[in-house]
Amino acid sequence: MCGIVGYVGTRDATPVILDGLKRLEYRGYDSAGLAVIESKGTIAVRRDAGKLEALLDLVRRDPVSGQIGIGHTRWATHGEPCQRNAHPHLGATGAIAVVHNGIVENFRALRQGLKAEGRTFDSETDTEVVAHLVEVFLERGFDLATAVREALTRIKGASAFVFLSKDEPDRLVAARLGNAGGLTVGIGEEETFLASDIPAILEHTREMVFLEDRQLAVVTRDGPEVSMICGERVDVSVHSIAWDPVSAHRGTYRHFMQKEIYEQARSVTDTIRGRAQFGRGRVRLEGLQLTPREAESLEKVIIVACGTGAYAGLVGKFILETLVRVPVEVDYGSEFRYRDPIISGNTAVLAITQSGETVDTLAAMEEGRRKGARLWSIVNVMGSQAHRISDAHILMQAGPEIGVASTKAFTASLVDLYLLALYLAEQRRTLEGDQLQMAVDALGLLPDLVGRVLDHGDEYTQLAHELYERDDFLYLGRGINYPIALEGALKLKEISYIHAEGYPAGEMKHGPIALIDEAMPVVVIATQDHVYDKMVSQVEQVKARGGVVVALATEGDEAITGKADYVLYVPPAPPLLSPVVNVVPLQLLAYHIAVRRGCDVDQPRNLAKSVTVE
Repeated sequence: MCGIVGYVGTRDATPVILDGLKRLEYRGYDSAGLAVIESKGTIAVRRDAGKLEALLDLVRRDPVSGQIGIGHTRWATHGEPCQRNAHPHLGATGAIAVVHNGIVENFRALRQGLKAEGRTFDSETDTEVVAHLVEVFLERGFDLATAVREALTRIKGASAFVFLSKDEPDRLVAARLGNAGGLTVGIGEEETFLASDIPAILEHTREMVFLEDRQLAVVTRDGPEVSMICGERVDVSVHSIAWDPVSAHRGTYRHFMQKEIYEQARSVTDTIRGRAQFGRGRVRLEGLQLTPREAESLEKVIIVACGTGAYAGLVGKFILETLVRVPVEVDYGSEFRYRDPIISGNTAVLAITQSGETVDTLAAMEEGRRKGARLWSIVNVMGSQAHRISDAHILMQAGPEIGVASTKAFTASLVDLYLLALYLAEQRRTLEGDQLQMAVDALGLLPDLVGRVLDHGDEYTQLAHELYERDDFLYLGRGINYPIALEGALKLKEISYIHAEGYPAGEMKHGPIALIDEAMPVVVIATQDHVYDKMVSQVEQVKARGGVVVALATEGDEAITGKADYVLYVPPAPPLLSPVVNVVPLQLLAYHIAVRRGCDVDQPRNLAKSVTVE
């Protein structure tokens, strides 16, 4: 989970940047650094691997000061965690520095082209490519902002960048591509701040501007000038952030749930970062260190969870059995200990829990421990009980999730389950070579795919207006998307209080079809996969009985519009990762229906974020 801080003003930038990085420690990182333009006009860089304390020690030993600078905390995606891969990165001449959150998907092609021009690289990162690319345009006589614009038109992938140039020492240039890697501009008195998260700069100012997709800001001590990357000027709103932490963390969003839905492109990026080693076909999971022998001895995985976590576990069953070829059971944490589960020392009990404190899941873990299982967890809160009692763990990296109805923790756990499957597949040799590399590289597509879904959020307001007065919904899915139907129904009932049921599509004719009439909307996950024709058949059966169909379909599928009443489109995604993309429209639909009904979205009745009593 990367963090960005920037400053330009009348103060010494170094302590401001370091303090901001401290406030982003909850995001986690494996290296940190800063770059400051000193009084003599050169860019001084300090960076080191490890925790922030290593950078603080370095700066104490070798001080640096100036009135403009940028800082970064990093989780590695390209290149191992080490000093030379830490941000900020410089161009070949040392005239510019850049910090970056996100993934440059086409960095290999860009790197090859730059090498062919005679440019050399000091790191293994995708970020250094961007520094060199901007430098190419600076050498052609462009100013920094124009050079950045030209460079970003050649970059693919969701990212956020901040650039610093010794030749323009009064300004920073910040830009955002896609919905991963948010950037906030804080406006002070003769000083301006940049940060990936509000808490990093809230001590200094309440006045904030939030950069949107494909926006670029030229930031001076007088504030930001914001435009689209294409150059079109943008009028931005300055938001006054209240000091109480609840309001501050919600930012410009109406509800925490809305904010957390829209954070998913970034939280997915953070979940992948430092774990998927693109181009190498490797996955690194620091909290789950198994030898090949230990992995090969695994005979069964039992996933225990509650609510949304249990549905994530059902998706995980498809992923693990497909990639690892190990049998997987999924059990409700609240039921697991009340039967006599068959467990051996070669069984892993895998708990999925956002809070790490859900009592039913903890009880299931204790039952697994009592019977001699290995205890694993996928958990969002470091230091929680589930985290502490596990033999091995995967931290979700979703960041704080405050809305009771889980959204970003669900998608983060799906990505973690996929990472776990790749890790075990490599150890057990069920995936090797190009096949493994393709499976790892597929993760790099996710942030942009999720961001593309979120770009079309407005259409859900109108659909909610059409459907908010209905009393019952049916959700249908098949294969790996059957659990997504369950999750979509759960989201709707949790926050709108509408009765909703999720079913495997093939089971509709075995009972639920009796309920279908013109008053019941049926949400059908009909994306183009190996069961697409089966799902189209379900649509036709619902329409034959007068039902209202909301189809979730793949972009470009025009045929479905003649069969369904409403169509929500998603981009095509790798089959085992499609649930991450397909669940987002169902979250948005539930959210907008609940808002239209006037419900308390963040604190729905009778529900709590963490269930700590049985």
